[in-house]
This record gives sequence, C-alpha cells and structure tokens, in this order.
Amino acid sequence: CKSSYIPYVVDIYQREFLALRERLHSAEQENLRRSKELNLVLEEIKRAIAEKQALRDINRTWSSLSEETRLKLWNVSSSKNVLQLPSIFHHLPHLLNREDSLQPAVHLGQGRTGVSIVMGVPSVKREVHSYLTDTLTSLMSELSAAEKDDCVIVVLIAEADQQYASSVADNLKRLFPAEIQSGLLEVISPSVHFYPDFSRLRESFGDPKERVRWRTKQNLDYCFLMMYAQSKGTYYVQLEDDIVARPNFFTTMKNFALQQPSEDWMILEFSQLGFIGKMFKSLDLSLIVEFMLMFYKDKPIDWLLDHIMWVKVCNPEKDAKHCDRQKANLRIRFKPSLFQHVGTHSSLAGKIQKLKDKDFGKQTLHKGHANPLAEVTTSLKTYQHFTLEKAYLGEDFFWAFTPVAGDFIRIRFFTPVRIERFFFRSGNIEHPGDKLFNTSVEVLPFDNIQAEKEALIEGKEKTPKYHRTEDGFIRIGTFHNGIAEGEVDPSFGPLEAMRLSVITDSPVWVILSEVRSPQS
Repeated sequence: CKSSYIPYVVDIYQREFLALRERLHSAEQENLRRSKELNLVLEEIKRAIAEKQALRDINRTWSSLSEETRLKLWNVSSSKNVLQLPSIFHHLPHLLNREDSLQPAVHLGQGRTGVSIVMGVPSVKREVHSYLTDTLTSLMSELSAAEKDDCVIVVLIAEADQQYASSVADNLKRLFPAEIQSGLLEVISPSVHFYPDFSRLRESFGDPKERVRWRTKQNLDYCFLMMYAQSKGTYYVQLEDDIVARPNFFTTMKNFALQQPSEDWMILEFSQLGFIGKMFKSLDLSLIVEFMLMFYKDKPIDWLLDHIMWVKVCNPEKDAKHCDRQKANLRIRFKPSLFQHVGTHSSLAGKIQKLKDKDFGKQTLHKGHANPLAEVTTSLKTYQHFTLEKAYLGEDFFWAFTPVAGDFIRIRFFTPVRIERFFFRSGNIEHPGDKLFNTSVEVLPFDNIQAEKEALIEGKEKTPKYHRTEDGFIRIGTFHNGIAEGEVDPSFGPLEAMRLSVITDSPVWVILSEVRSPQS
C-alpha cells in the first residue's frame, strides 16, 4: 500500500509544478506586455514634453518681439484691414533672432542674372571622398562659349561650419578663377543661423534620428538654394555634387523645355535618379519652397514633390491609375538621361550607394581626334592594353600606374609641324580621379635659335617670357583640374616635339582620355 502511495504523491507534485510554471510564464508575458505599454506611455510623455518645450520657446520668442517684427513675421500690413499670408518666418521662427540669417555667409561670383538656366549644386562634407570638383569640371567642360554666357552654376556649401565652408570656397576660387570672374560659377554658403535646432526632430517612418536629421536638413538646403536662384534665370535645374554630364546637355535641356506644347508642366526630368537633373520653371519655385517649408520636417523631398502634384491634379473620387495619368502631364521624362550618378559614399555617414541611371547608357571613355603623325613614348608603366599609342590615335584611353616626379609623355612628330592649339584631358567618367596633377605642357621648336630670339624674351629688359628646360623644351602650359589647353605661340614656328612632364609625385594612377594637337 505504501509503495502505491508514493507514485500518487509524485504525480500530484508534478501537476502542481507544471501548473505553477504555467502561471509563472503567464505572469512573465503579462509583465512584458505592461512593460511595453509603459515604454510607449513614457515615449508619448517625452514627445509631449518636447513639443510643449518647443511651443514654449516659440511663445517666448513671440512675446519678446516688437509689434513691427510681429507684423513682419506674419507679413501683415500695418493697416488693420489688410491681411496677407504668413512668410518664411512663420515656418522658421528662429530666423527672426538674427537679421542676417537669410543672407549667404559666403559668396563668390558676379551675381549674374537674366540667363536661361540656373543649375543648383548643393554640396556637403563627406567623410570619405568629395566629388565636387570633378562634377564642376564635367559640367563646365561640356559647355560651349555661348552656353557659358547663358547659364549660372550655383554651388551651395551646405554646412554650418563656416571655417569649412570658407576653405571649400577658397579652393574653388583657386581651381576655377576664370569661371568665377566671368559669372559662370557662384559659390554660396548659408548663415550659421539659418538652420533650426535639429535635436528636437521626431522619428518617423521607422527612420533613426540621424537619418531624419539628414533628410530634414537636405530639404532646407534645397529651399535655400532655390530661393537664391529664383531671380537669376528662366529655368532652374537641380543637380547633385557627384555626377557627370553628357555632351551638349545644356542645349538639349533648353530645347526640350521650349518644345513642350503646354506650359502646364511642373517638372522635366533629365535623370531617373533621386533629385538629379530635375528642371523647374523659376516662376514655380515659390510654390515649391512654400510647400517644402510647411512639411520639411515630415517627409523627404521626392515624396513632397509627389504630394504637390497629387494636390494639383488628382481627384480623390478617382482611382490611383487616373491619378498617375494626371501627374504624368506635370512630370515629363526625357530620354536618354543627361546626368549619371558616380558617387559611392553618401553624405549620410556610413551609407554606401551604388545607384546608376540605366537610361544614361554607356558613355564613351575617350574622345578621338586626328593628330599629326608622330612617335609617342612614355616613362610611365602602362596598365594592361590601355597604351599611349591608342590614345594618340583616338582608339582608346591611356591608363598608367602612379606617376612620379620626372615621368613624361612625349610626342615626337615625324616631320616638323605648326600647331595652333593643344588640348589634353586626363581622367574619364568611370575614373574621374585618375588625373594628371602638377604636370607641365612643353614644346620643342624645330628652329631653337629663331624661337629663342622671337618668343623667349619680351620688353626692353629682355625678360624671359617662357621657361626653358635643360634639354631645350619650352614650358607653355600646365594641367588644371585634369585639363591642359591653350594656344601655341606662332613665333615658335614648326614644332619638333611636345611633352607632358610630371613635376611632383602623384597620389593616384593616371588616365589620358583626350589628345588634340591639330596642325595649322
């Protein structure tokens, strides 16, 4: 009897243990659920406190304003019978703290106006690599002389760090002095007081705070650039600082805009990627900026633009397909794309983006020209099959390992020839950084004595006009931003040879993608 009682007791204890474990599991689940609810409540409380603090700050700012400033804030006439819409200060009240908050802190350029197209290029500090100078070189090298007189490229250094902004501006002034002096290129930077306090932004759409801050600031950068550019030209084209352009892109865009059968369009797209190559009528920029300022903290720019078009043409009583057809009348796509994205490292820290526009097509990596018959030699080590001979004949580009001081590329003509101009381009669309740096262009006249008499000296003091090397070559030019171009002094007479001489060690490999030395 005792032996049968023991299993019975064990069974009771096992059932009680299992029941206890089940109750414990249920208690843990309930505790977890209530903990989540508590966290949600705490988050709502924090958000409410932040919003209340922001409202308190606005009210404090409002209370401290004079009646005249309050009228300015609401853009209201002093007459009590006249009301107008709120101004930018309503959406960005912190701008009232400083009178210069809407003035560029940095400004380079001539303030050119009355052009057909204004191109806006916002640029921010990147952790890994900056593509800005390559982008500007690509844009300006594809413009003819007449096109350069009919456009303005505005670079916005979108950083509150004034020391950094000034250093970038100084570098662009050094690299593109002629373009800034002519009015083609302008460089601006917003005031340090332009940006609001980004620490109080709410997270949305599952994005972390850093990404919300990044896209919010980006919206404000676009607003600043559009406001600055609005009065300068008929059309405004939004670009980025890590792109390359197709040849003849300017005239193609201008003609496409003028050929539109209706003025009802809102956006002409010359690239399918992001906010690259988007053209607007300057008259529409006020509407776009006002809409962006209302919702700049809520959504990224591409969503906001889509919402503007939805508001303008979509009928809530119709389906999505009807809405898409209506928006297609406002947003017109041009093919093939005129701009290609080349940047890999995003301005958002840690983000890698390998976006490529498939409609851009395969871009030619070299440009061939008919050059005089010559023997070409180089001290550089050629990479694979990308030889100097192919580059000179216009069949391919020349690619070589890292140059060092003393390296050269020499063109020795079979018979002496008169050369009017020279043009050398280094780097290409796929490897824009593989350029010639601190490299000179030199010529060797066939009649050295006559050349020295007529060209090497000028003025009564007989001062040297050109530098002559120890082996008789005369230095007539240098590479700037990967390009060397200029005229050959006709007093040199026929040339025996031309040479590119590397003066200092280079940090990168080198590509020679275009050689042009036509006979006169």
